[in-house]
Amino acid sequence: MDATGLRALLDGVRYEVLPAKATEDKVLAHVPRDVVVTVTASPVKGLEPTLELTGRLAAHGYRVVPHVPARLLRDEVHLKEVVDRLREAGVDDVFVPAGDADPPAGAYDGALPVLRRLTELGEPFAQVGITGYPESHPLIHDDLTIQAMWDKRAHATYIVSNLCFDPRVLGEWIARIRRRDVTLPVYVGVAGPVQRTKLLAMATKIGVGESTRFLTKHASWFLRFAAPGGYSPDRLLQRSEAALTAPSAGVAGLHVFTFNQIAETEAWRRALLDRLVG
Repeated sequence: MDATGLRALLDGVRYEVLPAKATEDKVLAHVPRDVVVTVTASPVKGLEPTLELTGRLAAHGYRVVPHVPARLLRDEVHLKEVVDRLREAGVDDVFVPAGDADPPAGAYDGALPVLRRLTELGEPFAQVGITGYPESHPLIHDDLTIQAMWDKRAHATYIVSNLCFDPRVLGEWIARIRRRDVTLPVYVGVAGPVQRTKLLAMATKIGVGESTRFLTKHASWFLRFAAPGGYSPDRLLQRSEAALTAPSAGVAGLHVFTFNQIAETEAWRRALLDRLVG
């Protein structure tokens, strides 16, 4: 492995967590203050748990990035309330996906109108993230997803790629968006170390309807996570290293989906950093 390049990616890591009851304590116990924490939002539970956890973690000194899915926003008044609340908590970075709520809670069915409205509100956040899809979106053609990134680029400052387990697909996607002159820095989405039993337990906690969607959308994950000892991202990083660390790739860091296995994720990162130093 390229020690210098991968160390930089691990130093620029972001941990995605779910706003569950024990999440705050887990973050405080295991996550250093220089690691960015992103907080997901649930179509079942709405934005409130995300906003509450974001405020608490920000008060503890973390740099927190809440997910603000467009389809969970009722209207412009609701969006303005969310913006004001996050600014009051000291948040300067938000991630704006379309979201999975079906039907939408209100007027927004995609991220672009929300991003445009944030620009009209005077760009209240210094950083704004949008989604990228290295693997085909189940409902949207690949060319349309890249076109969507092009349309959103004026209102965003970085891209977070969805989970990908294929080094070739990941490398080709990065090259392709750069050829299309999408120049925003990319945080590459990778699954943290996870065991199948714990992932199943987490999936059932996030709500019955949502769990069903989660399991249906990500059935192939469980084959990977069922391996002895569970899943570790080491092999993906090793095989993707050249594509991820090339200066032309513009990869700013890793966005690690922790599935709330926060202690295990930080222990994995520390162990890998130690190996790269050694």
